[in-house]
Amino acid sequence: MKPALIAPQVIAWRHPRPVGAQGRCIGRTDLPVDRRKAKRLAHRVRQAARRHGWPRVVHSSSLQRCAAVGRQLRRWGWRHHIDDTLLEMDFGAWDGLTWPQIAHAEVDAWCSDFAHHAPGGGESLHAMLGRVAHSLVDLSAKPPSPKLVIAHAGWILSARWVACHAAAPAQPSLWPAAPRYGECCVLPAAPIQYRPVEPPIRK
Repeated sequence: MKPALIAPQVIAWRHPRPVGAQGRCIGRTDLPVDRRKAKRLAHRVRQAARRHGWPRVVHSSSLQRCAAVGRQLRRWGWRHHIDDTLLEMDFGAWDGLTWPQIAHAEVDAWCSDFAHHAPGGGESLHAMLGRVAHSLVDLSAKPPSPKLVIAHAGWILSARWVACHAAAPAQPSLWPAAPRYGECCVLPAAPIQYRPVEPPIRK
């Protein structure tokens, strides 16, 4: 079977810094962003699209910190598509807690089985990488033009990972650092390398 392609390219901006995220585990927690910061990032996206001749179409998750930028672009005549395959990782019961509120033993359990343990009973990295690989395939199946995305850090890192690696990272030290808020990350047209492997059955 031929590998799926990221085509022709995906251009993703990490959302602006959300209000109230400092020191907390934030995945699906729906935090707002300052309206001026959302408008500022939307302006940068619009400028880049004009400079490069990209289509005036943007995709984002439904969470406020991404969708606010898409809504601003829509006010300027863009098409804005909500796509929840672009959501951040689901941290389950951890979501929204401060890191000191999460038991060390629970964090250690995640670190010892980094690919397959679901933190807080939410989404494992294995599941996240599979979801993002499907998301990239879906984006690439649309008309052949660059796809502009307002994204979460976890989605961007997962997209980079599946583009370059065949398997999930075995330990946290292999996982790259998050992009800065508002940073633009480009995924060039290339085959998706990731090949999901189910976790071993524990006896």
